[in-house]
Amino acid sequence: MRRRTTLDSATVVQMAVNLLDAEGPAALSLGRLAERLGVQTPSLYNHIGGLPDLERRLALRNLHMLAVCMGDAVMGRSGVDALLAMAEAYRTFIKQHPGLYMTSLRAGRTERAPDPELIAAEDRVVRVVLAVLSSLGVQDADAIHAARGLRSIVHGFATLEIAGGFGLPLDCDESFSRLMHTWVAGLHKG
Repeated sequence: MRRRTTLDSATVVQMAVNLLDAEGPAALSLGRLAERLGVQTPSLYNHIGGLPDLERRLALRNLHMLAVCMGDAVMGRSGVDALLAMAEAYRTFIKQHPGLYMTSLRAGRTERAPDPELIAAEDRVVRVVLAVLSSLGVQDADAIHAARGLRSIVHGFATLEIAGGFGLPLDCDESFSRLMHTWVAGLHKG
């Protein structure tokens, strides 16, 4: 017989993270989560306000974890060294938490009113990126364009890796390094 887990909102969210990273975004449902926790689905409502609330909490967890991961990677670094370390940390984060990362991309985007807590969490990630870009002399509108480009590159590369999209027997780390070095070289040519 399965031992019952002591439930609180943090436990529910952590189990959802585990479920997502093990089985992917399609596996996230309150029924599946309750099964993993060894409780009946209605018990979850004592700790979360349904699936939209859970998705919001997952998005907040994702953003917090990503900000910490990227911030730790750039601590004591600047310039190209910081940018490359941050990009690699971002890529690694996506690969370590693929389900959480992918689910969080869509969470909160259908809400009618802005969510100040989500906005603050997103801003924390963006501030890390902008600080690193500033250390390279990239500022103002150029920094926003560069941040969007960086996000697109890392997101695209990492999600293709997760999906098995790089089938040729060449080292993906080397490919990513070359891509990032090429992108960095292009920052000052624009």
